[in-house]
Amino acid sequence: MLARSVAGAVAGLLLFASGAWGALALRYQLPGTPGVRLAGAVAWSAIYLALLVAFLGWRVWWAPLCLVALLGVLVAWWMTIPPRNDRLWSDDVARLLSGEVHGDRVTLHNVRNFTWRAEDDYDSRWETREYDLTQLVSADAVLSYWSGEAIAHAMLSFGFQDGRHIVFSMEIRREKGEAFSEVGGFFKQFELVLIAADERDIIRVRTNVRGEDDYLFPLRMPPEAMRSLFLSYVEAANRLADKPRFYNTITSNCTTIVYRMARRIDDGLPMDIRLLLTGYLPEYLMDNGALDNRMTVDEWRRLGRVTDRAWASGPDDDFSAVIRQGVPPAVLSAASPSSGEVTVKPFAASADR
Repeated sequence: MLARSVAGAVAGLLLFASGAWGALALRYQLPGTPGVRLAGAVAWSAIYLALLVAFLGWRVWWAPLCLVALLGVLVAWWMTIPPRNDRLWSDDVARLLSGEVHGDRVTLHNVRNFTWRAEDDYDSRWETREYDLTQLVSADAVLSYWSGEAIAHAMLSFGFQDGRHIVFSMEIRREKGEAFSEVGGFFKQFELVLIAADERDIIRVRTNVRGEDDYLFPLRMPPEAMRSLFLSYVEAANRLADKPRFYNTITSNCTTIVYRMARRIDDGLPMDIRLLLTGYLPEYLMDNGALDNRMTVDEWRRLGRVTDRAWASGPDDDFSAVIRQGVPPAVLSAASPSSGEVTVKPFAASADR
């Protein structure tokens, strides 16, 4: 009796979930105007509920067959919706990053370097830049909080000996006039885009224009791991330029993609809810050796908060230097109080793992 009740509850939950999924899929992807999409979602819901009543209430034998057929048609249609690179894109995601690697030299095409005054007031610049990977000296996680303490956008900034920094950021590729939607992110509303940008562009637009709160966390990462992660971004950019992908709020977001890249360096990195609740990513980084324990996470947050420094920076300032004032650089080893040097575990595969 209990087993039958549990089975019935599970079946009911699955029926409800499939019906809701169908309504939302039509709401976000049915061709036509917003009114047409809404009408399609309402019509689906009405037909679906009618068939459920016929099946569960009246025991009509053909009702479950119709339900299965409807879901089958909807899933078949859903599978035919392809990601595209040829839409009318918003200016800040209009171009696709690509890269060429020749030994230690990397050439990046379509690096964004906008000057932002407001969301709709900016100077648009796309540049080709060259980098020498033998001069790569730092990697910093940048978290931009935009919706409470649990939700942040994660980016990775690479620093070179000449003081230049380049930030990689996985983002939604918005069409003109389109706004971000967490729900839409489950239903193929957005393609995925990898942005490479100057720090003055991609950090400052979030702090000074969008009102977000940004933090910098220097990562403990040896040169070979930094190089590998940098190149993985270049590879990802080239793949996206060749074959577009959809953004997904859970499976293909700013942090889960970085995690997959980092797993190529250290396949022992665990999955964790903090990869979804990205506001708590610093705690994950600390637990897995990416932040050294000279200070607590709270201390790293206090020193690494760049929002006020970004606001105070002037147009002639070295923006990257300004936002790093008072932020200690990452170290790979720390002195033992009793016996000299001890090696601490870096955020990469190593012999002591």
